[in-house]
Amino acid sequence: QVQLVESGGGLVQPGGSLRLSCAASGIFFSRYTMGWHRQAPGKQRELVAEITSGGKTNYADSVKGRFTISRDNAKNTVYLQMNTLKPEDTAVYYCNADRWIAGSEYVYWGQGTQVTVSS
Repeated sequence: QVQLVESGGGLVQPGGSLRLSCAASGIFFSRYTMGWHRQAPGKQRELVAEITSGGKTNYADSVKGRFTISRDNAKNTVYLQMNTLKPEDTAVYYCNADRWIAGSEYVYWGQGTQVTVSS
């Protein structure tokens, strides 16, 4: 059974930092592209950052220079370091795992963790 479990969310003041973690089980972790998405109230879910199995990263323009995605294949864990947080970063953050195998896409999602940026 595949499980993605996020942690590290919470309440932080503007300008502060948080580090999200996502621990995966039930998948061949190192072969998956891992991503962080977020969904704010009344808005569609959007990609924040992703990291391929080869370590290539991609970021949304709104977080470039502030957020860093990384992975530890030995721990089956992906991280999102979030610095200089802004109120507009407030959202539920979801971890996902994505891989194409023999022409079929396999996508798994975590349950989400709330990040609130407010003074």
